[in-house]
Amino acid sequence: MRYTIELRGLEVFGYHGVLQHEKDFGQIFLIDCRYQVEAEEEDQLSSTVSYAAIADLLHVTATSNRFDLIESLASACLAAVSASDSKIAAVKVTVHKPHAPIEHGFEDVSVSVQSGRFED
Repeated sequence: MRYTIELRGLEVFGYHGVLQHEKDFGQIFLIDCRYQVEAEEEDQLSSTVSYAAIADLLHVTATSNRFDLIESLASACLAAVSASDSKIAAVKVTVHKPHAPIEHGFEDVSVSVQSGRFED
């Protein structure tokens, strides 16, 4: 059986960006992670991949590295989640930069990356 687990809006404070003030002062990023797990139909945590563990992994990845591009941050998060457990069959990570340095009003800027194929 495949389970789809989705974590949305994980808030992290990071120093990612091209501009010097982004590197110096940092800002809030939001991370969404959707992943599918090949798992037995058991009511045990060991039969799945904990969303709390994935949240911790994403937080560490986003706060212990610095990237110029949110594309690179998203790719690093994707790689970390993909490698974290052999039960993970597909992963999609979206990084939102709600305070991007844009001189126009906007709702959101985001980048998504995916590995594996999601089954419905």
